[in-house]
Amino acid sequence: MNVSKNAYYKWLRSLKNKNTSTCLEFLKQRLQNIYKDSNQIYGSSRIQKILEREGLVYSRSYVAYLMRKMGIKSILSKKFRVTTADSNHSFPVAKNLLERDFISNDLGEKWVSDIT
Repeated sequence: MNVSKNAYYKWLRSLKNKNTSTCLEFLKQRLQNIYKDSNQIYGSSRIQKILEREGLVYSRSYVAYLMRKMGIKSILSKKFRVTTADSNHSFPVAKNLLERDFISNDLGEKWVSDIT
């Protein structure tokens, strides 16, 4: 072929770089699609599991690294949950002995607490 070893290995390295960049672009595009399909909810672990089911085996940390690099972040909104006391119970209710009169002449005469 009349090609020097140096030129051959340089050409071989250039092929690897082209292959790597196209694989990386494909992976980034796939990450973006999975993320959008999940309504921006899935994180790196779920996305990694989906990729694994498709036959693309990458570590979770690498998927997380790419997501961080691409600016993709799982967005979760917590559901608002009202937590109030059940006032329709049959338990006895303590009497209000102070009637909001917290002023005291002696130390330790009136003690108050809060159940919250």
